[in-house]
Amino acid sequence: MSRTRLLSVADAPVLAELIRTNRAFLDPWEPVRDESYFTVEGQVRLAEAAMDALAAGLTNPRVILDDDGAVVGRINLNNIVRGPFQSASVGYWLAEAAGGRGLAGQAVAEIVDFAFTELGLHRLEAGTIPNNLRSQAVLARNGFVRFGYAPRYLQIAGAYTDHILFQRLADS
Repeated sequence: MSRTRLLSVADAPVLAELIRTNRAFLDPWEPVRDESYFTVEGQVRLAEAAMDALAAGLTNPRVILDDDGAVVGRINLNNIVRGPFQSASVGYWLAEAAGGRGLAGQAVAEIVDFAFTELGLHRLEAGTIPNNLRSQAVLARNGFVRFGYAPRYLQIAGAYTDHILFQRLADS
């Protein structure tokens, strides 16, 4: 069974519900969001923008599926760069109730395979907050290795936050 599928605008109601009900769980790992982000309309706008970026070859936005096919999270290849770089970054989140069952790891494995085989990318990168040990374990199980530490890398939960940087190369 495929653990991910391409995002659709039709996913907006489910995603809005997921991020609303998981807001407290996701807040420590996410940027501060405008209230419109938590609405169906906000998710429609984000999905439409993601579809435009997909058409331009800049991203590959996907949803993570539970065993019954229900949407339980998101995973994306972001900032796809072609030319000599052939690289992208991986980002994902999973609803709290879906955690601990290997779904995130399976979704990462699937997107890694897609990136290297279907898209022909050479390198994938992911960053985590230092105390996000679960995400670091998911990346390590999928062959990502730590390659750096970025102080005040990204605004998370309202503050510029250090990140541990991981990468995986297609030939590793």
